[in-house]
Amino acid sequence: MKNSYSDLDEVDIHILQLLQEEGRLSNARLAERLKLSETPVWRRLRRLEEDGYITGYQALIDRKKLGIGLVAFVRVTFANHSGEQPHQFEEAIQAIPEILSCHNVTGESDYLLQVVARDIESYGDFVSTVLRKLPGVAEIHSSLSMREIKASNRLPLPKR
Repeated sequence: MKNSYSDLDEVDIHILQLLQEEGRLSNARLAERLKLSETPVWRRLRRLEEDGYITGYQALIDRKKLGIGLVAFVRVTFANHSGEQPHQFEEAIQAIPEILSCHNVTGESDYLLQVVARDIESYGDFVSTVLRKLPGVAEIHSSLSMREIKASNRLPLPKR
């Protein structure tokens, strides 16, 4: 896997931009939008996947339509940072679908989690039955989102 985008040209960046905007574009439609034939577009797409620029495809789902009304940002602090507990914590996080993201951060807390739940009651149950039982957790501080202003997975792409 390459670590730098310096080997990407304008067409590669345009492919990434188009797929971020509309991930269901067929190869034919992608080629049409790029004003290229299908074969070179297919080759570029495969190279972008093989080089790790494209790591997968997924549908964006409206959480509110599924009844998931609460987003919490959770700061987790450990009492002891040595031993296996941080590794065990990070491994356990991978299997919990309510945790959308987990970041090891600087500052007063050790980890910052983005968690979703149906409502405040189900979030409280989740904290009690799941988060508090994770290895190494000493403190949990939650901030609940009152209103979502922006949510995106689209990355800013370099200009060429």
